Amino acid sequence: MRLYTLKETQVLPISREEAWDFFSNPGQLSSITPGDMKFDVRNDIKDRMHPGMIVHYDLKPLPAFPVQWVTEITHVVEGELFVDEQRFGPFRFWHHQHHFHDHPDGVEIEDIVHYVLPFGPLGRVAHGAIVEKRLQDIFSYRKEQLAKRF
Repeated sequence: MRLYTLKETQVLPISREEAWDFFSNPGQLSSITPGDMKFDVRNDIKDRMHPGMIVHYDLKPLPAFPVQWVTEITHVVEGELFVDEQRFGPFRFWHHQHHFHDHPDGVEIEDIVHYVLPFGPLGRVAHGAIVEKRLQDIFSYRKEQLAKRF
């Protein structure tokens, strides 16, 4: 088993509260996810984010590869961090920390993702050939969209 880590940071010229309001709403994810992924939140979420919240998505991480993904919000520190963990989906393990830090220019958003791919050695090959770059592309797109929005 190989545990991979992806870390990304971005500074946005908004308050930490504004960033929290945006990111803690799972419905916003589709607006910062590449359109070719056909990302769609399937369940109607009206509650504020809380530990135990389940979010169900449909997406196509690769062309002709539709998947359903179910995550659980496992930790929430209001205005500072939340963690989503995959319960069902394309990864063997997925643990995504979202941190929000005050910054002189606004807010620094830090994502730390730990993940494991399925299929042992084949998963490691897929990581080097496809998955690592795709994840980097997704986060690059996200940064571009957030910079335009804020």
